[in-house]
Formats: sequence, C-alpha cells, structure tokens
Amino acid sequence: MKLKIGIIGAGFSGMSAAAYLAKSGCKVTVFEKHNQPGGRARQFTTENGYVFDMGPSWYWMPDILESFFTDFNYKSSGFFELISLNPQFEMIFSDETIGIPEDFEELKNLFESIEKGAGTQLDKFMKSAKYKYEVGMQEYVNKPCNHWGEFMSPKIAKSALKLDLLTNFRSYVARYFKNEKLRALMEFPVIFLGASPKDIPALYSLMNFGGYALGTHYPKGGFYQLVLAIQQVAKNQGVEFHFNSEATKITAHENEVKSITVNGKEHHFDIVIASSDYHHTENLLDKKYRNYTEDYWEKRTFAPSCLIYYLGINQKIPNLQHHTLFFENDLDRHIESIYEVKKWPENPLFYVCATSKTDVSTAPENKENLFLLMPLAIGIEDHETLREKYLNKMLHRIEKHTGINALASKIEYKRSYCVSDFTADYHAYGGNAYGLANTLKQTAVLKPKIKNKRLKNLFYTGQLTVPGPGVPPAIISGKIVAKEVIKLKSIAYETVI
Repeated sequence: MKLKIGIIGAGFSGMSAAAYLAKSGCKVTVFEKHNQPGGRARQFTTENGYVFDMGPSWYWMPDILESFFTDFNYKSSGFFELISLNPQFEMIFSDETIGIPEDFEELKNLFESIEKGAGTQLDKFMKSAKYKYEVGMQEYVNKPCNHWGEFMSPKIAKSALKLDLLTNFRSYVARYFKNEKLRALMEFPVIFLGASPKDIPALYSLMNFGGYALGTHYPKGGFYQLVLAIQQVAKNQGVEFHFNSEATKITAHENEVKSITVNGKEHHFDIVIASSDYHHTENLLDKKYRNYTEDYWEKRTFAPSCLIYYLGINQKIPNLQHHTLFFENDLDRHIESIYEVKKWPENPLFYVCATSKTDVSTAPENKENLFLLMPLAIGIEDHETLREKYLNKMLHRIEKHTGINALASKIEYKRSYCVSDFTADYHAYGGNAYGLANTLKQTAVLKPKIKNKRLKNLFYTGQLTVPGPGVPPAIISGKIVAKEVIKLKSIAYETVI
C-alpha cells in the first residue's frame, strides 16, 4: 500500500517535495489556499489585458533550476522558452546609468572603464565566486542541517577557508573594488537574502556568479511559466492538487500527526509536510507540539517585506529596460530603515520590472506593464495613503529617468500589495516577503529545523528553513525534505533522487 502524504501549500518548495515523493511511489496530495499554484509566485491577468507576475521576476541560477527537470528526465525547454536578457539589468545612480551586459568579457571591459584594474579584479572575484557556487550549491545547500556533523566531510573541510564563511560580504567586495558604484553593483544581489551586506557571509558571492556570470533570463509568458512547469512535472508523477483548500488545523496524538483539517474536513495522512509559513504552521498545532516559542520568532532576523505596485501604462515608456534598479539614494540609509529603525524610508531605493519590454504578450499593444518593488521593514503600518505617497515618489524618479511627464495620468490599471497583504494571503510572519535573513547566526544548522522535534511524521519546507530565501533554494528545500521522508520510511531512494 502506498504511503499517503499530505502537503500544505503549492509554492515552489511544496510542489518540489510533492514531485520527488510521488516519483518515489508515494500517494501525494497538495492543498493550496489560493485558486492557483505558485504561492508568492502567482500570476494574474487584468480585464484590460495586462499580465503580472506577483512576486519573483529574476530567473537566475538556470543550471540549478534545470537540475530539477533533469531529475525527472525533462528539459525546461519542453515547458517554456527561456530568453537571455541583454542588458541583464540597468542600475540608475544619481549621475549615470550602468547597464550590465550579457557577455562576461563585455562586463569586464565595463568594470575596467569605471575603475582601472577592476576588469582583472572582476575576473578574480568571479573565479572565487564560481568555486563557492559549485561547492556551495552542490555540498552546502543540499544538507538537511539536522546537525553540524553533516558538514564534516573531507571535501567540505578542505574547502572551508576558500568559502569565506566568516568574512562579511561588504568587506569581501571592498577587497576587490574601490569604486562605490561597482561595490553597489556587486552588493545588490545579496539584498534579496534579507540583510545588510555587512551581515551576510561572503560565501554568498556565489549569487554574483549565479546571476552575472550565468546570465539573467526570462521565461516567455512570465515567471509563472516556471510554476506551471513544476506543477506539470508533479502531476505527471501522480500528485493530486486541491485549490481553494486552506488547512486550518493539524491534529496530533502522542508523537504523531493524525490528520489535517482542510475547509472544515479532516484528512488522514501517514506523513504531513508544511510548505506554508513555518510560524503559521506551528500555530495550527497544539502548543506542546511546536518546535519554537513566540519568543524565538520575535528574536529572528527576517528578510524584508516590500511595497509592490502593479501598473498598466497606456503608452510605451522609453529608456526603460526589463529590469531597472533605482539606486540614486543611499543604500545603507534604506537598509537602516528596514532593520534598525523599522520605519518607511525617507529616500528609498526600488526596483522596476517591465516584462512588456521583452514579451509583448504581457501588455496590450503599444502599452506597458510595470512592476514596482520597494523593500520595507516587516510589521509596519501600510495604509493606502502611505502606499500612494511612495508610489508618487517612485513615479517621479521613473519620469526623471525616462523623460515621460505626468506618468500617473497614464495609469489605466493599478493594484498595490504590501505588508498586510503578505500577512493576509500567506500568513507571513510580520508580513515578510522573503523569509528569514541568511545571516551568520541564521545559516545552516542555525535555521528552523525541517523536522518536528516531537512529532515523527511532520516536516517543514520553504524559505523559513534550509537552505533559505529565493526560488532555487525553495525548490532545493522541497527536495531535501523529500529525501528525509524517503529515508525515514526506508524507501530505496538512491535510484529516485
């Protein structure tokens, strides 16, 4: 008889775990609160023809994403067309705009033109980052992190010094580059890890390699095509999906989960995996079965929340790329507002994505879809007046950069999304958008555990546990949990995963 597994949440981690477990011979059922898969990576289409990816938009680490499909004897190209962006993105400073070219040799030349010797330094930086990427993504991030002994292999021990685990990212970048703009370019990727570059381990220069060196891509039709592809892989393994189905209680007795309640009905499973927000999942349990107290969560450092605007513009906008970063203001001041002062920033940095620059199917003819994102502290007030105030700030800076006047008057579709929406839609702790920050004190074994300490058949996956925030880590998280479940039940997993 097949092992019955229930999974809460159809985000990347939940679907990944479901696919691997179904392939191993388990009967897997996924319950999703919303009417579609993807979690934070959902997509919506407006009545007037605009298509918006709601969350992730940076298709980085294509080899890691491809490895998921390879595990099931597929290729991503069988599901969607992947377009390499050139430039990968533009970064707007107060006095100039820097575009990151697709070709690495051109990127070296660009760095050299900004700072003498920086081209050679970039080459050195990326060679080291490549090593971290290869070791980190193959050895470190695939560990369940139950104990430090997992990291005691000869290969990991030999590589420890080269991985710069105890060096902070800001100091590390400063070894290579003096120019402030080049430093900002190199520091930008780790902002998505949820902390200041001075608090992130230098190990994460692997993100620079996974992005700048391997390229920035876009799945035609939107990032949601990756969601649909992973769901299809899972369905092909026999996974059953139930949408508009919210889990409201996990019932346990002694040391075992007995059932989960979904839309008022009890469902019994041999094993339960929660891809939902970790803190929220724990609140579905009686207190005596929870891994962590409220005090524990209050002391964690969370990645930011954010203010997002989805805008439909009734004309084309010149001088704007697919990805544009507005970095005219001070990065550290903005970071301080997120982690120290915890208030709305006075002079924010923000990001604009315009998929219609690459894919005309995402906006009506001769029109533009804009996705605006501004990082924010978690748990702060976000009423409509505040949202509109910061929308106007962002629009003003887009106008200045593009030469378009009265941009607000050209908006024919507008929707905002902020802290309270993350809480309402995803039960996200404090309304966080990206999970737990990857600080030194919250890395590997120091992250929340993937297995419940008191219940032998309850597991957790996703951005609040290992490996951490981001789409590739979420997919890897699902695979890690699937392996642990398979080992637990003594299934011969070596030929499966």
